[in-house]
Amino acid sequence: MAIANGAIRLEHVTKRYAKVVALNDLSLSVEHGVFGFLGPNGAGKTTAVKILLGLTRPTTGSGSLAGAAFGSKPSLGRIGYLPELFRYQSWLTAREVLALHCELAGIDRARWGSEIDRILATVGLADRGTSRVGTFSKGMQQRLGLGVALLDDPAVVLLDEPTSALDPVGRHDVREIIRALREKGTIVFLNSHLLSEVEQVCDAVAIVDRGKVVAQGDLTQLLRTSSVRVRATGLSREARAAMARFGELDDDADGVVLVKGIERERIPELVSAIVASGARVYAVESQHESLEERFLSLLGQ
Repeated sequence: MAIANGAIRLEHVTKRYAKVVALNDLSLSVEHGVFGFLGPNGAGKTTAVKILLGLTRPTTGSGSLAGAAFGSKPSLGRIGYLPELFRYQSWLTAREVLALHCELAGIDRARWGSEIDRILATVGLADRGTSRVGTFSKGMQQRLGLGVALLDDPAVVLLDEPTSALDPVGRHDVREIIRALREKGTIVFLNSHLLSEVEQVCDAVAIVDRGKVVAQGDLTQLLRTSSVRVRATGLSREARAAMARFGELDDDADGVVLVKGIERERIPELVSAIVASGARVYAVESQHESLEERFLSLLGQ
């Protein structure tokens, strides 16, 4: 079966370092869009990225990146990568850094000028191309690193904490860049601790803990549960028992009950059950579960 050039696949990958199991039978499949790879420190995220890039080999398991074997020339020629920790020579200008990576990527020299102009404009450094990297703020260096990852329109872009050093304007700009990449069909693999940022740009996520995927899927699926505040009178024991079938109950105030963990599509059914028990409902307020709440809940389990 042919594998799409943009696909990311990890199939039953395990990685052991002596007695430490960094990844434990981890499987992922990303065919399109923006994919968030989330987990606490030490969960195995960095090890998974190293395997994708061919920097280390899995103990067992297999997979592919951009339609080719991990670390192979066909794979590396189709990807862009922004590591969390990187450093460019302080005496080089931004244009010189990009020219160096154009050469490393094997881009035709005749295209260097136009490609560097495009990248500088994309990451908001068009007026700083001749400035030395040593004069850049951390946020500007982050933008330059993102520009290096975007050289030559890669099929897959792996971003490790791309907004960690940016101010709110910079984070907004990076979100717009990521959305533009998605629109033209580039796969973006996003590793980030900023869950609010992930929630704004990702189509799907995987949450990994202790080397295992504990949840994976579209954001709409993972965040299908919510809490509902119900203001009602006449809540008998039978009414509360009926409500408890939909989620965990918590009394918030007089006449207000919080139903936690209810699936949104079951809210009308909840209201019908309350009314059928003889109670009177005056207000129903749904509260959407955030990615951070879901993340903490899964790790707690």
